[in-house]
Amino acid sequence: MIQMVKKKLKNEKGFTLIELLAVIVILGIIAAIAVPSVMNIMNNSKKDAHVANAQQMVNSSKLYISQNNVKVDTTGQDIKLSDMMTAGVIDEIKDPSGKGYNTTKSLVNVKTKATNDSTAVYTVTLVSDIPTGGTETTYIPATDVKSLDKSLVTLP
Repeated sequence: MIQMVKKKLKNEKGFTLIELLAVIVILGIIAAIAVPSVMNIMNNSKKDAHVANAQQMVNSSKLYISQNNVKVDTTGQDIKLSDMMTAGVIDEIKDPSGKGYNTTKSLVNVKTKATNDSTAVYTVTLVSDIPTGGTETTYIPATDVKSLDKSLVTLP
């Protein structure tokens, strides 16, 4: 009878404590590598979205200028996001960071390099709305649209 019990215990199949610990350690290592990578991908996506929104604002400002006969000179002309939305040249744009954009501080500055020059320089500024009890974030400071890159975007 004792031999039968010993034989039965030897044939038990399952995981030992060491095997379970090894699996947990391996999963922990994988998580430690994967989580920062996923966070980095999410932040890069947000930065790309801010850049795309800024480029959309510049394109909309061009339409705004042509529709409203705005005179552009060397001193520059600020075209606010709120003005473009009111004129119907751009719809409300979504802030990927979730705060929303400040429609009066987010703007495109358009100016010419010299008098009688038809080449315009577009500088975009993208600012967050201030959530209740929060602080304002300037995602993109006054930046020439030609040099606009996600490396220039500041996330909160």
